[in-house]
Amino acid sequence: MSQQKHTLNISSRASTGRSASRRLRKADRIPAILYGKHTNPETLSVDGPEFGRLLKAIGGSATLIELQRQDNKGTALAFLQEVQRDPITDKYLHVDLQEVKADEKMEIRVRTTIVGEAYGVKTQGGVLETSSFFLRVRCLPKDLPNVVQVDVTELKLGETIKVGDLKPVAGVEFLDQKNQPVVSCVQSQGEEAPGQGAAAAAAPAAAAAPAADKKAAAPAAAPAKK
Repeated sequence: MSQQKHTLNISSRASTGRSASRRLRKADRIPAILYGKHTNPETLSVDGPEFGRLLKAIGGSATLIELQRQDNKGTALAFLQEVQRDPITDKYLHVDLQEVKADEKMEIRVRTTIVGEAYGVKTQGGVLETSSFFLRVRCLPKDLPNVVQVDVTELKLGETIKVGDLKPVAGVEFLDQKNQPVVSCVQSQGEEAPGQGAAAAAAPAAAAAPAADKKAAAPAAAPAKK
């Protein structure tokens, strides 16, 4: 999935601290900081309404942003590292941006998205259970995918797609363990697994067996853990 170009106007700020940040927010601006691998952290501010529109356009995907400096110092390429919001008012409190270079590989968390209808859901009555909503990847900025697509079409009941099972993405290296589960097809709650009802019915009879017969009625060994 190709990257859509997003831009954000940034301004340098000399004053820091709580008082300065409160003044910025009253002016409908958000305190921000830009971290760079080869440069010192830079304190900035961004326009509140503009930033809100940007977040809405990004929609949770991993996206590169072209930062346009208002003091005519050129541009920078970055991605959102963290966005702090007030838990009561939901207003933006602070924005952390991570600068990247076009010719250097970067590490970033990318959201996973399900593609297709699982065989286990369509024909076996199962449900999908997602274990990894984000995955860590390493790539050049030009190769950054908006999301990692997980095709579940062939996934059957009781099966799991792990990181090592994912379809390769050109220029992208998955950093999580290969055996880390991403999505599974599991038994729907309330649905009885095959043979479960018969086993439950036999349990009371086994419990009521005379003490002398306990050895014969001993349950089979538990299945080995996967």
